[in-house]
Amino acid sequence: MAEKNRSVIRAENVYKIFKLGQEKVRALNGVSLDIKKGEFVAIVGTSGSGKSTLLNMLAGLDKPTKGHVIIAGRHIEKMNEAGLVKFRREHVGFIFQSYNLLPQFDAIENVALPLSFRGVSREVRNKKAVEALKLVGLEKYMKHHPTEMSGGQQQRVGIARALVLRPEIIFADEPTGNLDSKTTRDILKLMWQLVWEEKQTLVMVTHDNRLASYADRQIRILDGKIVSDGKAKLDKIPELPVMQLENEG
Repeated sequence: MAEKNRSVIRAENVYKIFKLGQEKVRALNGVSLDIKKGEFVAIVGTSGSGKSTLLNMLAGLDKPTKGHVIIAGRHIEKMNEAGLVKFRREHVGFIFQSYNLLPQFDAIENVALPLSFRGVSREVRNKKAVEALKLVGLEKYMKHHPTEMSGGQQQRVGIARALVLRPEIIFADEPTGNLDSKTTRDILKLMWQLVWEEKQTLVMVTHDNRLASYADRQIRILDGKIVSDGKAKLDKIPELPVMQLENEG
């Protein structure tokens, strides 16, 4: 019980202020939050609300103008760039909207790539990559290159790549933005299952309330401030209605 209630992400009065000419724009305006181990959290907001800026702060991709960000017990706002790179490799996994797969590599090589940065031997990293690909249901596509896979399959490779390091936290930035409605539901179900079964902590940014319904906690942000923070008690995978995404013809 103590492990499940352990805080893995904490933001304390975080500000991010940009200068636009003579104006100061507060992309984040005093944000505080606490995320526990094993939570699936959706950060929800419209374009320009500050949700992506908040994700960048929490993931150590950018530093706050003011405030504290504590990840896995470390004050990451105090780290230099080299320290942040090392910290992200050891504690954080990323799932991107654009997949970010290398076209010259097959699925195993793409998933194994983060392990090579840790100096893991080829044999061990390929074994771990195979295990991660099996976890996301891609047993038959391990030797396929990105151009030989559908968008949904490529995103599953991206998820496997995030999982291969067994990170404490996975950050997902609009992870289904390029996928059709059925594939979107499949990917979100997979992400939900990974949190539920693998006890991963997952933080997802989305503009879509329907996608956020898969999370067991929804943090809504507007004009750089958290306006609501609600939890849901889920004991099964929710069903989303059939929907048309903006990028579908």
